[in-house]
Amino acid sequence: MGYVTTNDGVEIFYKDWGPSDAPVVWFHHGWPLSADDWDAQMLFFLAQGYRVIAHDRRGHGRSSQVWNGHDMDHYADDVAAVVKHLGIKQAVHVGHSTGGGEVIHYCARYSNERVAKAVIIAAVPPLMVQTASNPGGLPKSVFDDLQAQLKANRAQFFLDIPTGPFYGYNRPGAKADQGVIHNWWRQGMTGCAIAHHDGIVAFSQTDFTESLKKVTVPVLVMHGDDDQIVPYENSGPLSAKLLPNGTLKTYAGYPHGMPTTHADVINADLLAFIRS
Repeated sequence: MGYVTTNDGVEIFYKDWGPSDAPVVWFHHGWPLSADDWDAQMLFFLAQGYRVIAHDRRGHGRSSQVWNGHDMDHYADDVAAVVKHLGIKQAVHVGHSTGGGEVIHYCARYSNERVAKAVIIAAVPPLMVQTASNPGGLPKSVFDDLQAQLKANRAQFFLDIPTGPFYGYNRPGAKADQGVIHNWWRQGMTGCAIAHHDGIVAFSQTDFTESLKKVTVPVLVMHGDDDQIVPYENSGPLSAKLLPNGTLKTYAGYPHGMPTTHADVINADLLAFIRS
């Protein structure tokens, strides 16, 4: 574990486990979480002989709680700063939700530098918000309401999301895991409100269309068709089509938080792709 200071003075926290000469799998967390959300994957891949790395996005987890820079350009640049500091080459970058957007933007912004492959899971690209050119997106009012709920009572808001749509616990017959819900809340409340507030704009209004076209390494697009946070039809299939070397894998009935709810399946599929 350690910190890297970026060019604009932000301290980015990272975890770095495993032999220094082992192949690297790098994990990028979703909003409003932290590197801790990847525990199941990091322990699994560490046991498989990989070196595993995950960082806390600026304003999230243990990284600096700065008021500015909560946009995809800064997110990608922060990743590049940690990559450079650690001297990582040919890593497989895996991103969930907002982290998937971060992976795509990082690869495009740095011309796939030091990237062997990439995986985006339930990820926000190509574009979440509804526009004239993206009629299948969600109305901007949806995201305005998220910001309003966050400002009104962030603690309650961060209980409502994992208790309901994030893990699909609001579906008939679903059995909620209280430990998972509390862990989501803990991670969210560790970060700062301004980062989470502005992050909603970053993940919903960033158009990744051109970035997706620039990513030439193999990319696995994993998405559940019962995702209530990032709707399947306007995300996974469209991203896979825009990627020059993309492969879509659809999971019937899986929720947005499927790396946690279906960790065994996701880990096995990630391993197969990485080894292929």
